[in-house]
Amino acid sequence: MLAVPSVSAQRKSKKKPAPAKVDELSKLREEFVRLTNETKAGLEKLIVIYEAAVTKAEADLTKSKQLFDEGLIARAQVDENERALATAREKVTATRKQVTDADAQVAAILVESEAEKTIAKNLRMARQSLVRTTSFIRYNGSPGWALGEAWKVQRFFSDSFKRELPVAVFGQGAIHDRWRLDHRNAMDISLHPDSAEGQALLGFLQKNGIPYLAFRSAIPGTATGPHIHIGRPSHRY
Repeated sequence: MLAVPSVSAQRKSKKKPAPAKVDELSKLREEFVRLTNETKAGLEKLIVIYEAAVTKAEADLTKSKQLFDEGLIARAQVDENERALATAREKVTATRKQVTDADAQVAAILVESEAEKTIAKNLRMARQSLVRTTSFIRYNGSPGWALGEAWKVQRFFSDSFKRELPVAVFGQGAIHDRWRLDHRNAMDISLHPDSAEGQALLGFLQKNGIPYLAFRSAIPGTATGPHIHIGRPSHRY
């Protein structure tokens, strides 16, 4: 008679599920935000030093002007102190801009992350449904869209506005390869979704059940700037 393994033995023999694969893109974003915040902290320390240098340069200039008025120093010394003050102020301005840019980069990463979460949560949206956020609009459309139907969109636009549809990318582009986005069945249109032409195009797409994503701003890793993506969302591969 064959021995039947006990229930406990069967449980032990089962393989443990493999740990969930870490989202590499999320890790890269977190690292980018961490390093950017560290850079920002260093820049803020520099601003304190540069502002102290401005205060000193202002005092030196005031003193040199007094000495010049008294005939104790040459005008060249005053000019040199004026240049030193201008340089010190430029350093403060430039460093403050770097801090502002760092804040903008972190904000952009957070917007990107939230946008992708919203898109992911709505990947199985009901047909003809619409999702709006501050950065983009997504219309799910009807099934069966194919890039071969792009001529319908192009004809509508040329008939309506007497110019060619401003297609930025038709199918897969270099930027999509770099970001590892499958864009083979979509096209990007260089129109702001809130412009008159953009609004007309979105109305046509919805009327005809054509899916789209309309971006109002750049989203790092997803959108280079305001545009209308015609087709279903591009998935990462």
